[in-house]
Amino acid sequence: MLVLSDVRLRRGSQVLIEGADLTVFRGEKIGIVGRNGCGKSTLLALICGDLAPDAGEYTAPPGLTISWVAQELPETDAPLVEYVLDGDVELRQVEAGIARATESGDGARLALLHAEYERLGGYAARARAARLCDGLGFDPGELERPVREFSGGLQMRANLARALMRRSDLLLLDEPTNHLDLDAVLWLEQWLREYAGTLLLVSHDRELLDAIVGRIVHIEGGQLRAYAGNYSAFETQYAAQREQTRARMIRQQREVERIRAFVERFRAKASKARQVQSRLKWLARLETIAPLHVDETFEWEFAEPAKLPRPLVSLEEVAAGYPGRRVLEKVSLTINPGDRLGVLGRNGAGKSTLMRMLAGQLAPLGGRVTFASDVVTGFFAQSELERLDPRSTPIGELASRGGELTRSWSEQQLRDHLGRFGFRGDRVFEPTASFSGGERARLALAILVARRPNLLLLDEPTNHLDFEMRQALLLALQEFPGAVVVVSHDRALLRGACDRFVLVGHGTVREFDGDLEDYAAWLRTPAPDSAPARPNPERSAAARREQRRLEAEARNRLSPLRAEQRRIERRIEELGAERDRLERELADPELYTTRPLEERQALAQRHARIRMEIEALEARWLEIGEALEAHAAAE
Repeated sequence: MLVLSDVRLRRGSQVLIEGADLTVFRGEKIGIVGRNGCGKSTLLALICGDLAPDAGEYTAPPGLTISWVAQELPETDAPLVEYVLDGDVELRQVEAGIARATESGDGARLALLHAEYERLGGYAARARAARLCDGLGFDPGELERPVREFSGGLQMRANLARALMRRSDLLLLDEPTNHLDLDAVLWLEQWLREYAGTLLLVSHDRELLDAIVGRIVHIEGGQLRAYAGNYSAFETQYAAQREQTRARMIRQQREVERIRAFVERFRAKASKARQVQSRLKWLARLETIAPLHVDETFEWEFAEPAKLPRPLVSLEEVAAGYPGRRVLEKVSLTINPGDRLGVLGRNGAGKSTLMRMLAGQLAPLGGRVTFASDVVTGFFAQSELERLDPRSTPIGELASRGGELTRSWSEQQLRDHLGRFGFRGDRVFEPTASFSGGERARLALAILVARRPNLLLLDEPTNHLDFEMRQALLLALQEFPGAVVVVSHDRALLRGACDRFVLVGHGTVREFDGDLEDYAAWLRTPAPDSAPARPNPERSAAARREQRRLEAEARNRLSPLRAEQRRIERRIEELGAERDRLERELADPELYTTRPLEERQALAQRHARIRMEIEALEARWLEIGEALEAHAAAE
């Protein structure tokens, strides 16, 4: 059990968290959310022991083994697999003991250590490390490669694999998906589902949080508040809470205005002096009540492009890659205004190569790439953040790199545009060298939007962005009249912004006939050599007769399927009511002070079982619905 009691945390002179109380129970999986800079990472630093509270108390059980991801890039020549194996500290200690006992000839000690080595799974440890590396996107041939030779993003993956390798009671993860592609995110989600310890997860990935956590801790305005359920449940509770707070603030403001009117009216009357003083004290008390904290919101949209030519870009039998290494062959693709294209593929398959070619940054090695004469490309990639001049300011970067339009803008127009992306006041004149990753990403987006593109190429655009900015980006993309091509590990963005997908793999690009669930299933197949196949129109007569027989059988199954679907709907409704009741009970602070641990754990376990049963029923309901729809379409 971890306990925070009246904790205050500072960063320099700034108070990030004040009066925080939180109890974390063994085996809980908790998501920590809040705006960038609110104190999430500082809270994790307290829990892992890197910081002490500025006030209050933090206690953890003795002997607690904590694992977290190192943020420093490793400067080591150790092979990747050995670096990851070093994460299993307990096993490495036994190995060191075996070496010492062997050298000293202590046979009895050596026998004990070998037994301990076997108990810890030492003979399978290398295979376990290799599986972690594979899941996080490393090729088998890279296991012996020195860690320092990898890119910064891959070194962070190595740090993550090392943290997962450690045997831990408590796992702390701070934005673990920032350096992962979609394949690795899906793998990590499954790994975290199976993790038996306590998990504290800082993330802006709503689908990851929904799949993993059973409680959300929200940091806002220096306050820490816990909500039962996953991120979607938190959103519902938080919205209701904000509405209640708004209503209370409106009533309070009316009371303040009434008291002020009384004071102004009777201030000069001696007979009312005592009442006036009483009202002034009451007014002072009311005005010390914290006003509703309104989060900074981002509201912006893509301006209407000057022109929307068709096609914007076309690729014909294109080969792409780099000197001495072809990555893609025979790529044919046409992109028109209104297209919403998601790019899928394993790590290293060539997704970024395709995006750079579409952006005109990479010349084809063969074939033909044709851009419309009026195409205006807006390319967002992590490399664009690196192009920001650390000595320049947001207003300077926008004026110089925002295209012809911004060069003619007044200072006020530049400030207005930057304000929509969260840069206000003197912040527009501060050097970007001091900016966080999220601020640099917002500035790069502000510059891109100002160019009025008609072709958007977004390569992992949500890295470093918080929930609010991700939502603003999604809404803007949904209204954008041009074409959008997206590479992202953010499934919410892919679902909301894309209506079709292409798969990059095995040196080519082809249409993917499915959605993200199909892609996840395809990744799990033993030999993922191709995208889901399309129906073959050249089936034999025997195959067609067999198909008609199967369709007749399907019609015979429709009646029981519909009955099952109705039963599932009733059961989901019953379970939903019980889930809501349990969430209200789990959200009650008195539960954690007045009722025994066993009862609290039983409630949490029942809540988790209900969630899992609802998920299973919903999956079955969708499966039945798809079967019924498929039959209807066939008719």
